[in-house]
Amino acid sequence: MPHGAPLDVIAHSLRRERDRARLSLSELAKRAGIAKSTLSQLESATGNPSVETLWALSVALDVPFSRLVEPPKPRVQVIRAGEGPAVYSERADYVATLLASCPPNARRDIYLITAEPGNARESEPHMPGVVEHVVISSGRALVGPTDEPVELGPGDYIAYPGDTAHVFQALAPNTSACLVSEHV
Repeated sequence: MPHGAPLDVIAHSLRRERDRARLSLSELAKRAGIAKSTLSQLESATGNPSVETLWALSVALDVPFSRLVEPPKPRVQVIRAGEGPAVYSERADYVATLLASCPPNARRDIYLITAEPGNARESEPHMPGVVEHVVISSGRALVGPTDEPVELGPGDYIAYPGDTAHVFQALAPNTSACLVSEHV
């Protein structure tokens, strides 16, 4: 992650959530399908996690993705374009910037997605009951369930089950979207 989500925030969040779940380093790594050494590096703020690794950890911990990348926030929060905790995909030109995580007793996170044509961002199923809502701001993209994505343009909206495999593939340069991940 060249810029964005600070490694120390991720490290603290991973330790906090692993302790909360009462999981050993080995057990969490096994559940997330990652190497124990990778998890150890992330918890010591020396690793460089991808979107895929953090999603796998959030699913294994049964917590929203945002809980792993969001620093404590002030009462009034402004995120300027190009700022905010950003996580980059290792398989596609795709960046997810957390704009707002769900507050206590709410179950949604809001992200700004920026993507370029090329490889699709293929997502494994998230926690059961997750629904994703996407509105395209600029460009064009194929979005939705892997087996039936829909081509969308500026202003178009789609909602689909996030607990099944799904995809986001930019079809035009400078594609951006707002994604709301709803935890039902």
